[in-house]
Amino acid sequence: MANTRQEDPAPAPGDSYVQSFARGLQVIRSFNTAAPRQTLSEVAAATGLTRAGARRILLTLQSLGYVETDGKRFGLTARILELGFAYLSSMPIWNRAEPVMEALVEQVKESCSAAVLDGTDIVYVLRVQTHKIMRINLAVGTRLPAYCTSLGRMLLADLDDITVRERLAASERTAFTRHTLTDIDALVAKVAQARRQGWCLINQELEEGLISIAAPVTDRSGRMVAALNISGQANRTPAKVMQETMLPGLRAAAAEISRLL
Repeated sequence: MANTRQEDPAPAPGDSYVQSFARGLQVIRSFNTAAPRQTLSEVAAATGLTRAGARRILLTLQSLGYVETDGKRFGLTARILELGFAYLSSMPIWNRAEPVMEALVEQVKESCSAAVLDGTDIVYVLRVQTHKIMRINLAVGTRLPAYCTSLGRMLLADLDDITVRERLAASERTAFTRHTLTDIDALVAKVAQARRQGWCLINQELEEGLISIAAPVTDRSGRMVAALNISGQANRTPAKVMQETMLPGLRAAAAEISRLL
C-alpha cells in the first residue's frame, strides 16, 4: 500500500496564510512511494498547480537542496529528512522512550510502534521492529488512517464524541479487508470502548492476518499525546492470546513512557 494520503484542504488565503509556502509543501507531499520521481507535468497535475507555478517551486526546492533532477524528472533528496527530524529532535521524549520499547519487543517478540494523531491519520514517530509482517513499509513519518488502526482508535478516544464523529466523517473509510469497519456509528462505538477500557485491539481490519493492540501515552495532565502498540500475526497470536499475554506488558511500557513525560 503506497503512502499516498493527502492532507485536508488548506484554509482559504488570508492575512496569516502564505499561499506560496503552502504550495511548496503541497509539491513536497506529491512525492511518495507511488511517485518517487515525477516530471514537471506530473507534479503540476498532482498538485493542481500550473506548470509555471510548479516549475518555480521545484527550482526553488532544488536550489535549497531538497529536490534534484536529471533534466526531465524531479525527486526529493535526503536533505528533506531535516524537516521531519526537526519535529523528532524537538520531542526528546522519543529518545528516552526507545529503550522502553526495545525492552517490550524483547519481552513479547513482536514489533512495537508509537504514533500521534494528525487529522484523520496517524503518523509513526518511532518503531522498533522484530519481524516484517506487513506489506506496508512502516517507517517514521508513515501515515495510516486512524479509523482502522489500533493506534488510531486509541488516539481518537482522547477526543469527545462529536469530534470523533467529525474525524470519521472526513475519512475515506475504505474497506481494506472483509473485517474492516466503515460504518460511522459502529466506529464511534469502538472508539468509546477503547476510551472506557484504556486499550484498543484491531483484528485484521487494515490488512489480512495483521492483529495489533494499542495503549495510550499521556502527559502529566492526563492528556493523550501518543499511543503505543504491538503488532503480530493473527495465525500465530490470536486476539485473545495477545490480550492475555501482551497487553499487560504493553500497558506497563506505555505507563513508563508516560512517566518520562
